Amino acid sequence: MKVLVGCEFSQVVTKAFRDRGHEAYSCDLLPTEGNPDWHIQGDVFEAIKQVKPELGIFHPPCTYLTLAGNRWFNPEYRMRYPNRQEQRQEAIQFVKQLANANIKRIAIENPLGVLSTCWREPTQIIQPFMFGDAERKTTCLWLKNLPKLKPTKIVKPKLILCKDGKWYSEYHIKTFNMPSKIRGHERSRTFQGIADAMATQWENYKEIQAELMLYNSSETKRETQ
Repeated sequence: MKVLVGCEFSQVVTKAFRDRGHEAYSCDLLPTEGNPDWHIQGDVFEAIKQVKPELGIFHPPCTYLTLAGNRWFNPEYRMRYPNRQEQRQEAIQFVKQLANANIKRIAIENPLGVLSTCWREPTQIIQPFMFGDAERKTTCLWLKNLPKLKPTKIVKPKLILCKDGKWYSEYHIKTFNMPSKIRGHERSRTFQGIADAMATQWENYKEIQAELMLYNSSETKRETQ
């Protein structure tokens, strides 16, 4: 199966598919940390034309999409970030273009943000601790012709109580004092448990199609009742 993992420099998801025998490639504007033979450095839409994937998994940058960045839209920061609104609209449009790409099966991943209101509600919301990694990071998935991921190993997340009275994931604390650019890269990595779940649960198209047909059939019956 040909798989393209867009906006991924780490190759965590790419390698998960490669380990299961699939022809998977990563694509990013950055060079990869993994095997350069499996990496396309450049525009993701050009990579789609080149690879012609049967499955596309995309991790669009969340800088202008995440709720965590909403404070930069406040009036007091307008002089500092005058183009923030335009940058957000461009980010939303980029996601919509990925969703409309000529690929039969698509998954788009992003944290909680404006996509839910400016585009559409996510198909599924997951956490790393549902897949064996003891971390909390709310992750939204928008799926096309793919079933929802099933939890593989639910564990208790490691949380730390901070001075502001809030509980934060351990990885959030570890990356907090990193320079902003490095911190963003580190926090963008897909947790291994989620990557493995994608590779194992989305690789068999016959089973996927059967699940989708069963789901659509049950939804139709519910609507007619």
